Amino acid sequence: MSMEMDERHRPYEERFLFLMLLLRQPRARVVYVTSEPIHPTIVDYYLSLLPGVIPSHARPRFFNPSPRDGSALSLSEKLLARPKMLAEIRSLILDPDRAHLVPYNTTEAERDVAVALGIPMYGADPKHFHLGTKTGCRRIFAELGVRHPLGMEGLTSLDDLHGAIAKMRAERPEMGQVIVKLNEGVSGVGNALVDLTDLPEPGSPGEAAAIEQRVRGMSFEVDYAFEAYVADFEREGGIVEERIVGEEVRSPSVQMRVTPLGALELLSTHDQLLGGPSGQSYLGATFPADPAYAVAITREAAKVGERLATEGVIGRFAIDFVVVRTAGGTWDPYAIELNLRKGGTTHPFLTLQFLTDGAYDPDTGVFTAPSGKRKAFVASDHIEGDAYRGLTHDDLFDIVVRNGLHFDQARQTGVVFHMMSDLPEAGRTGLTAVGDSPEEAHELYERVQRVLEKETQGAIDPNRPLRSQ
Repeated sequence: MSMEMDERHRPYEERFLFLMLLLRQPRARVVYVTSEPIHPTIVDYYLSLLPGVIPSHARPRFFNPSPRDGSALSLSEKLLARPKMLAEIRSLILDPDRAHLVPYNTTEAERDVAVALGIPMYGADPKHFHLGTKTGCRRIFAELGVRHPLGMEGLTSLDDLHGAIAKMRAERPEMGQVIVKLNEGVSGVGNALVDLTDLPEPGSPGEAAAIEQRVRGMSFEVDYAFEAYVADFEREGGIVEERIVGEEVRSPSVQMRVTPLGALELLSTHDQLLGGPSGQSYLGATFPADPAYAVAITREAAKVGERLATEGVIGRFAIDFVVVRTAGGTWDPYAIELNLRKGGTTHPFLTLQFLTDGAYDPDTGVFTAPSGKRKAFVASDHIEGDAYRGLTHDDLFDIVVRNGLHFDQARQTGVVFHMMSDLPEAGRTGLTAVGDSPEEAHELYERVQRVLEKETQGAIDPNRPLRSQ
């Protein structure tokens, strides 16, 4: 059973619809709960991707219970407020001993839903939440000797922040920028950049006032009023750390999981595609990560994974890194975050795995299908344009088929879309472009964007003001 949600944007609830590919198992059921019902054409789209399965056989084994509630509450909160709906979902679980809940987040609310349904939750127990905060992961990195940026954690006030920056400058006077992060920030939300260039010398009389002024002028990765940010910082705490800079800087990640039996598995590496005002917002990823550093970051991530396994954490999680190329051409990795949840790299990787039956080798950084061919992808949640709001799901499918972009089961290459419900509202969708090489995957990704731009040229902006009569 899958329960996908994102309080900020409801179409994110559809990111895990690739789980419908589990219906290739003839006796499997997928109960996929969303705030609003999934459009039937989107369901048909995923059924068409099933290899070796008749869609009409799979369709009766897919269920989409929905409270039909588009409010800002989390999906779990909506379900817990509806005991009859929980009973309906429970009735769809034929054998609780062979079922489990797959939520996006694993808070107390998701745990309570699992308890109400009488099935286990596949994910980190909420009691481990502190390990995945910005403060918690810095402490783990320090304990395990995993290199991470200079910084300070456990901060709960502006005075703490000012003092921490002063101490960091005393240790590294040449430091030009620091990043302030809320403990519970996700995908760059809660991050702010503080410029420290041309400040008075560390320890000089004017330093404290200058730091305070720079903090007040910090630039936020997403819209945030300074007073609101300070209130959140004081409520949940946060960290400050040096921004790693260099001639060439990249942001890879390592995805792992701990099985219910306590075994650590190294699943994949990715290079993240970042954007936003200061390049801290997650937009997408390429797979696999550059082999120049994929094995090195996997080795460091495994230290954290083993530690989490000893703590009793189960489910999927990821370590984000920053790597910077040195003068000698090697890459120095810095661990920056631990995400104790399913992140933006989870759904494209599992889509690839389910479609190809391939496997990733962490010792070589290569993913190989049973055919012997290597596979790669480029994925994004941000294929967007104002004119795309004029596209229906059927329009999108027609464009993809006419331009030979649909995923080809024979070649195991092509494009798989997700978040298609976002087209009419925001002019945005997501996709995973699968190729036999990183270059082919990137070309597919670029081609989709060129095709969509061409197909929507001349579209009338649906948000244009009406002309007065």
